[in-house]
Amino acid sequence: MGKPALHPHRFRHTLGTQLAEKGARVQTIMKVFGHKSPGMSMTYTHISDPTVLADYQAVLQPGAVIAGPLADTLRSGLDRDALDWLKTNFYKTELELGRCLRLPQEGPCECDLYLTCAKFITAPQYAPRLRERLCIERQLTTDVRDRGWDREIERHQRTADRIAGLLDDLGEPHEAADEGR
Repeated sequence: MGKPALHPHRFRHTLGTQLAEKGARVQTIMKVFGHKSPGMSMTYTHISDPTVLADYQAVLQPGAVIAGPLADTLRSGLDRDALDWLKTNFYKTELELGRCLRLPQEGPCECDLYLTCAKFITAPQYAPRLRERLCIERQLTTDVRDRGWDREIERHQRTADRIAGLLDDLGEPHEAADEGR
């Protein structure tokens, strides 16, 4: 005798997909299935979570406004394996100011150094956070200048310049007109 045609595990996939298509968040699906990581739930949902799908499309759809060293590569297209991996793992790639698009075969992520990592990209929805971080870096530059810490001045100024460049690439202003009011 072979394997039975119907197995209870098949219903998990159906349930996960239906939950996602009806608008359930990934966190809800994780709780229902008892998953410890969002990656497991994303396997069931295939980027059906509306928030994740919107984020994914904002970053990877043709014509998306993005900035970072990888932006040109994304605009010219990714191979099928890379695209499949990103679809499955997109939820896990979010960082404070953008996303890490490093593929597993490329080794460990270095996006803690997101201002120099070639796989870091950002999009307009991160502009408010980028502006906040730019403000902080400028304050830190002033503080370390007052203390006479030359190496720290240079470091914070480089970080501020890089964030300003990302905002420029996105066509976003450096200062917020009404954000947070």
